[in-house]
Amino acid sequence: MQTIAFAAPMLPGKTETDREAMASCANGERKAEHEASRRRAGITRESVWIQSTPNGDLAVVVLESPDIQTAMGTLASSEEPFDRWFRDVISDVHGIDMGAGFEPPEQVLDFRV
Repeated sequence: MQTIAFAAPMLPGKTETDREAMASCANGERKAEHEASRRRAGITRESVWIQSTPNGDLAVVVLESPDIQTAMGTLASSEEPFDRWFRDVISDVHGIDMGAGFEPPEQVLDFRV
């Protein structure tokens, strides 16, 4: 299983938009679509936190999948309505175009017992 974690800065004034979108995925009207999307992409875990900083809020994201690159590629290119909606949210909240590719973060420590 591969794991990736990254922080995505939120555009000013978009924290509540992100919070509402993630709530709809976690236990709201988009929960079933979200779960189906992640199954299609091969994502077995997705965790999102909102971290406030002096420079603005961040979404801190952890994803697990047998193949992270394939999973991210699926999310970036899927034409399923939910996946298009999710990409629109990411663009609106973070200013990130998922279709443009994703430069993975550099992992510098992975301690496990």
